[in-house]
Amino acid sequence: MPFIEMTGQTLLQIISEGGPDPEELAKVGLTPKSIVRVNKQGDIELRRRDRWDVIGGFLGEFEERIKRETGLDWV
Repeated sequence: MPFIEMTGQTLLQIISEGGPDPEELAKVGLTPKSIVRVNKQGDIELRRRDRWDVIGGFLGEFEERIKRETGLDWV
């Protein structure tokens, strides 16, 4: 499944209305230095020491916004 990986800081910069709540993401362990990935379905996964955990998701037109804001493409 294709993903775009980024830091927690980048994720927090691209969250907008209707997206995940930054306070809720912090409660599950997201920090600016975290490594996260987003898949084409909008699931946000946080890299843990030994696994990836789904911690939230995007709704709506997020694909082009993520690509535009990060300069990255699906891998």
